[in-house]
Amino acid sequence: MIKKLVIVFITVFAIQAQAQDGTASPYSFYGIGTLKFKGTVENRSMGGLSIFTDSIHVNLRNPAGYAGNNLKGWNNENRPVKFTVGGSSSNLTLKSDGGSQKGNATTFDYLALAVPMGKFGLGFGLLPYSSVGYKLESSNADGNLDNRYRGEGGLNKAFLGLGYQITPNLGIGVDASYNFGNIQNSALQFGYQDGEPLQYHSKESNRSDLSGVNLNFGLSYKTMVSDKLQLTTGVTYMPKSKLTSDNQRVFSTVVVSPGTEQEIIVNTIVADLEGQNLQKTDLTLPSKFSFGTGIGQPQKWFVGAEYTLQNTSEFDNPIFAINNAKFVNASTIALGGFYIPKYNSFSSYWDRVVYRAGVHYENTGLEINNETINEFGISFGVGLPVGNIFSNANIGFEIGNKGTTKANLIQENFMNLQISLSLNDQWFQKRKYN
Repeated sequence: MIKKLVIVFITVFAIQAQAQDGTASPYSFYGIGTLKFKGTVENRSMGGLSIFTDSIHVNLRNPAGYAGNNLKGWNNENRPVKFTVGGSSSNLTLKSDGGSQKGNATTFDYLALAVPMGKFGLGFGLLPYSSVGYKLESSNADGNLDNRYRGEGGLNKAFLGLGYQITPNLGIGVDASYNFGNIQNSALQFGYQDGEPLQYHSKESNRSDLSGVNLNFGLSYKTMVSDKLQLTTGVTYMPKSKLTSDNQRVFSTVVVSPGTEQEIIVNTIVADLEGQNLQKTDLTLPSKFSFGTGIGQPQKWFVGAEYTLQNTSEFDNPIFAINNAKFVNASTIALGGFYIPKYNSFSSYWDRVVYRAGVHYENTGLEINNETINEFGISFGVGLPVGNIFSNANIGFEIGNKGTTKANLIQENFMNLQISLSLNDQWFQKRKYN
């Protein structure tokens, strides 16, 4: 019965959305859910651009950023320990040919620390990898509630990375991530006789507990092309990897309370997934490659572009087979940059503020009813200095849309607000006197 969720995208008469585990997107039904942006508010405010690295911001997308050159302000003896934490709130308007509905979600986005170790840099942290959260209902031709679909959960990522500064211009790095979490979804089918609801209804519930390891390699190169202009290039590559999925499926007979909508389980039957070779399955995480380049004046301005290709066609989840949906290769184009009026100004606070903006266009790799699910977004934000000159509070805002109303699908119009802290401190200092 769970496969009937695709009917929602074919004949939608009513839509209900609610915040669940960081997303309210109906497209989070597919695969392992909606993939979360692996990056900081600083990245997202520049359209998702991740090629820019420096000594005072954590770069979660390119592990080469854990290394870096020492600060001139500290006599070229050290660079700061970098700490960052961020979260976001998203407001959705879901539109279809049958109407529209509001949804919202608030989520923790990341927690990370980067520690300098000479020419090396160590980074570690925690962030969500994907989120599942939908609450949808469909009605039959008589206007009665026909199916109720629920989904929640997602994957989390705990990572440990190491970067190395080969030369003052060239850095490399690698992340090792342990992915873990669970995905739960259910489909409740209502029965009627002569237009009146039956006492008992049928429900299918599924749970998958996922775990696995993947790697991400990065390279960052910077060079001065003139007295003032610096060229920056970044490359990342994540090889294909596997997740182990332990699966459960239960069929239930339920009674639904008319007043409270509470579901009371009368009896259950556990599906024999072992006999179908579905109790333990392998799920493929596709490989991913990104390349970007940009130019700017250090500590003044930067503008760049980045292209990301993900072989999403490699994705496979054997526990669910959806006939009218498939994964194709995904791609993203991001353009963005920042501007700082005067980073070391003593007379004006606003001259030290970092102003960011960007735009991105993404083919998500999901194709339903022969329609590709694309996303477009415009973002901007500010980095507000707090404490010492190297720490800041970041605020980002993003507007855009995802999906389409063609082929009876759903279009998401979103507004995202992101907030983070990027803090720096000097933990290790060379002794000048014995």
